[in-house]
Amino acid sequence: MARDGEDRTAAWGPREESPGGVRRGGNPALTSRAAILAVVVCAIALSLAYPVREYVAQRRQIAELKHKERVAQKQVEDLTRHKQRLGEESYIKREAKRRFHYCEPGVKCYIVLDGGGGAGQRPQRAGTPAKPPWYETLWRSVQAADRPR
Repeated sequence: MARDGEDRTAAWGPREESPGGVRRGGNPALTSRAAILAVVVCAIALSLAYPVREYVAQRRQIAELKHKERVAQKQVEDLTRHKQRLGEESYIKREAKRRFHYCEPGVKCYIVLDGGGGAGQRPQRAGTPAKPPWYETLWRSVQAADRPR
């Protein structure tokens, strides 16, 4: 036991202090404790990494499914409205006239043809050659590649 006037560090050896007043080269058990603590913290972090990643993936999947549900619900509402319109006689008559060019009895209906022979086709002008099909263009390029220069 140390007496009142004696230095207590003499039994343990000289103490080295850094400029900040922190002890260096002291207790080696503190270093092993810190290493064990670091290993434990790493083990906990590694054991939690997979469940957290799965949780985040499941939350993302839930959000995607909720979005798909909203889109499907909107589609159901649109189809329900369309079904209700199909039950109206005025809608059916309007669509028959528009799509199938039906006319009511006693009404004269005219269909204007643009002279192209089909819907959406433009007539060819005299003097401008038609563009050849793609396979003719391909075959001509193959033949041109075989010719010597």
